[in-house]
Amino acid sequence: MKQKLTLFLFLLFIGVLHAQIEEKMLDGLIQNTLKTFDVPGMSVGIIKDGKVIYSKGFGVRSLHTMQPMDDATLVGIASNSKGFTCTALAMLADEGKLNWDDKVSKYIPDFQMYDLYVSQNITIKDLVTHRAGLGLGQGDLMFFPEGGSLTVNDIIHNIRYLKPENPFRTTLDYNNIMFIVAGEVIHRVSGLSWTEFIEQQIMKPVGMTSSFGSYNRAKSTINKIDAHAPVNGKAIVVPHDWNETANAAGGIMSNIKDMTLWADCLLNNFTTKEGKKLVSDKNIQELWSLQISEKITTKMPYDTHFFGYGLGWFLSDVKGYKQIQHTGGLIGTVTQFTLIPDLNLGIVVLTNQQSGEAFNTITNTVKDLYLGISDRNWLNIYSDRVIKRTAEFDQQKKNAFATSDIYRKEKHLQPRASQFVGIYNDAWFGDVEITQQGNTYKIGCKNSPRLRGELLPYSYNSFIIKWDDRSYDADAYIIFNYDENGQALSARFKPISDITDFSFDFDDLDLKKK
Repeated sequence: MKQKLTLFLFLLFIGVLHAQIEEKMLDGLIQNTLKTFDVPGMSVGIIKDGKVIYSKGFGVRSLHTMQPMDDATLVGIASNSKGFTCTALAMLADEGKLNWDDKVSKYIPDFQMYDLYVSQNITIKDLVTHRAGLGLGQGDLMFFPEGGSLTVNDIIHNIRYLKPENPFRTTLDYNNIMFIVAGEVIHRVSGLSWTEFIEQQIMKPVGMTSSFGSYNRAKSTINKIDAHAPVNGKAIVVPHDWNETANAAGGIMSNIKDMTLWADCLLNNFTTKEGKKLVSDKNIQELWSLQISEKITTKMPYDTHFFGYGLGWFLSDVKGYKQIQHTGGLIGTVTQFTLIPDLNLGIVVLTNQQSGEAFNTITNTVKDLYLGISDRNWLNIYSDRVIKRTAEFDQQKKNAFATSDIYRKEKHLQPRASQFVGIYNDAWFGDVEITQQGNTYKIGCKNSPRLRGELLPYSYNSFIIKWDDRSYDADAYIIFNYDENGQALSARFKPISDITDFSFDFDDLDLKKK
C-alpha cells in the first residue's frame, strides 16, 4: 500500500513538473512572438476540462503609457463578436420570436438587395453565413475606418446599391455588412439594442462582468489597450478603429478572464456556471453545423478535410477533431478564439497589433501540444512567411511610387485640373471630392472623413492616392475614364499592394462625376 502511495505521489509530482515546464515554454514563446512580430502586448488564455490552466498578459497595453498588459486588459475582439450575434439569434429562435428561415423583410420591410429575387428570399440564416452574394468585405467602407457619418439605417438602405459579386447562396465570401442587418433584426425583435441584448442576456449570465458590447461603453475603463500598427516598419499607437454602427459585426470589448468564461460556457453545452442553458441543443446543432463550405485545394497543416462557416463561427476538422474557431481584426489589433469540443479545449489570444501570424503562432503551438505533434516550430514558420510577404508587398509599393516619381517629371503628360477636379458620387458610398490646393491635388470622402489624402500623378489617366493616415497601408490608384473632350466621366479605385486590408473595398466603388 505504501509503495502504491509513493508511486502515486511521484507521478503527481512529475505531472506538476511537466505542467510547469510547459508554462515556462509558453511564457518564453509568447515573449519571443511579441519581439518577432513587433507586437507591444498580448494576452493568452487556455481552458481545459472546465479549468482555466493558463491566463496571462505579456508586454504593454500601450506604447504611450507603457502600462503592462494582463489577463484583465480589455481588447476589441472584433469579429469574434459574430458568435455572440448568432447566439442572440438562437436565443430568440428558442423563444419562438423568430426562425432562422424567416425572410429578412418580415422584420425589416424596406430591406432590399441589388437583385429583386434575393430581396424577396434572403433569410436571417443567409445574413450570418456569408452566402448572400456580396464579395469579400464588400460595403465595409460604409463603416470602416471609424468616423463615418452613415447610420445603421443608412447602411441598410444603401445595401440595395451593392452589385453582388457571386450568385446567391453559392459562395462563402466573408462579409460584415450582413451582420449589421442581423443586429438590427435582434433590435426589432427584442426591443433592446444589440449592445443591450448582448450585455444583459449573454454577458451577464455568463459572468463576463468586465466586458462591454461596444467600445464607447468601455471608455471610462483604464485597463484597456491602445491599438498599434506598423508605420515605416515600426509599430506605433494609432487611433481606435471601430464604428458603433457595426457593433453586431465586431464591437465587443473583452479580456482573457471573460473570454475563457465564454469558452467554458460554450464547451459546457452553452451552459453557464450558474446552470443556465443559453441555447437549446437543437439550436446549438444549428450554430455549429456547416452552412456553407469552401473547397480545400492545398494540403492543410492539420490534415483538414472540410472547412466552412456555421452560424457565427468557422468550422473545420483538425487531426480528426471538430474545430470551432473565429478571428477578429481591426486596424491595430487582432484576436483569435478556438474551441475543440472533443478535447474540451479552448484557446483565446488577444493582441494590440495587427499581426495574425502572432496569434497563429500561439494557437497552433498549443493545439500541437494537445494533438501530440512535436516537430513543428510555428514561430519560425510564420516568421519566414512574414519576411517573404513583406518583401513582396514592399516591392509592389516601391514600384508604384517609382513610376509616379518618373511621371511627375514629365509635366506635359499630366492631366489638367479642369479635366478631373470635382465631386464624384457612388450610390452606396456617397460623395468623393477632388480639389486643387496650390500645386497639389487632394481627395476627401464625405461620409468617411478620415479617408483623405494626396493625389500623385501616375499615368495619363490615373493617380496614386497617398492617404494622410499612414497606418492604413492602403494607398490606391484612382483611374479616370475620360470622354472625347478629355473630361472625366467616372473613376474607380484599385489598391497598389496586396497588403491592403479587404475592408478597404476600393474595387467595389463606381464613382460617377457630378
